Amino acid sequence: MSLPWKNVRADFPILHQQVHGKPLVYLDSAATAQKPRTVIDALVHYYERDNSNVHRGLHALSMRATDAYEGARTRVAKFINAADPAEIIFTRGTTEGINLVARSYAATLKPGDVILCTEMEHHSNLVPWQQAAKASGATLRYVPVLGADAEGGLDLAALDTLLTPHVKVFAFTHISNTLGTINPAAELCRRARAVGAVSVIDGAQSIGHGPFDVRALGADFVAFSGHKMCGPTGIGVLYGRRALLDALAPDETGGGMVVSVTYEEAKWKPSPERFEAGTPNIADAIALGAACDYLDALGRDQIAQHDRHLAALAREKLSAIPDIRIIGPRAGGERSGLVSFAFADVHAHDVVTFADEDGIALRGGHHCNQPLMRKLGLTGTTRASFYLYNTEEEIDLLVASLRRIVKFFGGS
Repeated sequence: MSLPWKNVRADFPILHQQVHGKPLVYLDSAATAQKPRTVIDALVHYYERDNSNVHRGLHALSMRATDAYEGARTRVAKFINAADPAEIIFTRGTTEGINLVARSYAATLKPGDVILCTEMEHHSNLVPWQQAAKASGATLRYVPVLGADAEGGLDLAALDTLLTPHVKVFAFTHISNTLGTINPAAELCRRARAVGAVSVIDGAQSIGHGPFDVRALGADFVAFSGHKMCGPTGIGVLYGRRALLDALAPDETGGGMVVSVTYEEAKWKPSPERFEAGTPNIADAIALGAACDYLDALGRDQIAQHDRHLAALAREKLSAIPDIRIIGPRAGGERSGLVSFAFADVHAHDVVTFADEDGIALRGGHHCNQPLMRKLGLTGTTRASFYLYNTEEEIDLLVASLRRIVKFFGGS
């Protein structure tokens, strides 16, 4: 049964406002999603009722805070079907999670080893591997994208020559934040495993937008951010298979992650504590658990169907605008809940600025995809990204705004 999506909007206080005298049309969820009242209430409840440090206190507040914090870890593990809550490490976000893995593996790699990424990676899943390659002497290679507008997705045939036993790490995005391409993550993990490579998935754009099962995917590591899935900013997750986590050295040291300390040495706790030095982001972890509850109550299958329906409708309607170039999967192809586009004679920043006058929040620029933009012959694109609180009527408002922009800049 289809959810009453217009009613869902009532759960999001920020959407009930006007921008420049126009109702807010928020089409920038790929950058950060809005927060429902239940998530906001979870933050307020912690700070008003339970605010205390975790794990080491024996008083009532500390024990309540510890229970809530570790309860959130268990909730996230269930959300992604991890085998054990100890496989959930709380981070600041996707970027920190990938950096943790990249710095740890840099110490194990050597000249002759290969790190494999793709040409569609966000800088957060590219720059850390560049640094790991420089530190270790390993070689960094890329799976190409197909088509002038990358409409063909990844060149999976190229994996036959690229994915060899020399590859020790295969890092790739599940869903491209610029193209909307949905990569076959389970197949990529399977092929990595077949040559003995560790798979690292950037799940920032897929988490919260549909079912996500790390065991079904066969993933070794997955990093994602809470703020992309209706949770707070500043909290994220690194999932890692327990055996792999136990083999990793801690990326940061200090209090809370040690078993014992002498003046000469320290001994680390097991995962996840060994990767969470210092006072953790308690409140935001708890609120992330509330976001998991909220999304599961709506149904992630239905959220995925809604997002993709809006993206397909937007692509269809935007394609009728003169001189527009749609980037990513072709019409009829599988696309996530975003559409990127460009005009030959109108800069993406101008598009975003003019749309803002109509109360429409878009994102313009290179989207932390500079190498991909250069490959496509672009300086940037404008991106409209959809989520569970968006409606078909908002697409019509977007189209009307873009037509106004094209006319202003001398188009037909």
